[in-house]
Amino acid sequence: MRDSFTLSLIFLVRTLGDLYLLTYLLRFIMQWVRADFYNPLAQFVVKATNPLVVPARRIIPSAGGADLATLLILIILEAVLTWSLLFLGSLAVTASTFALLVPLRLINLTLWFYTISLFVYVLMSWLTQASYSPISRMLAELNEPLLGPVRRLLPPMGGLDLSPLLVLILIQAVRLALPLPAYLS
Repeated sequence: MRDSFTLSLIFLVRTLGDLYLLTYLLRFIMQWVRADFYNPLAQFVVKATNPLVVPARRIIPSAGGADLATLLILIILEAVLTWSLLFLGSLAVTASTFALLVPLRLINLTLWFYTISLFVYVLMSWLTQASYSPISRMLAELNEPLLGPVRRLLPPMGGLDLSPLLVLILIQAVRLALPLPAYLS
């Protein structure tokens, strides 16, 4: 009984923590791709992350177009979440292993985000071809930096764009190659 409760608690903490981290990751990616911050989805992300980002920006400036304050907060929150998951799982790791797990989890979260984002982007392109949607616009801004280079290598054939499929396959291959324990991925 205790083991199933612990697994349920780990699942709950990991899921809620990853969703919270996703808002900071999304803010960082949106700034990186220079997405439209007047989009309703962008406005939600900004308002949800401002309580930690705005004070951090007073201390940590941006550099080279990268929002270092958001990135630092993302790393700190990931470290707290990773430590919490290890604690709940009663697992002790060395400091060097912990220092490796934090960026690996961030990479995994980024790849997971792009998997879902690309999937939704493709579905919305099939379903909402003639109408405008702020979410589809945001998804296009987020995914085009990945799809553009692949489209140059593999242009649409007969009206069928296979670039999202190729990108999804590559993302999944990288996710499978990440040396993350199952309870952390």
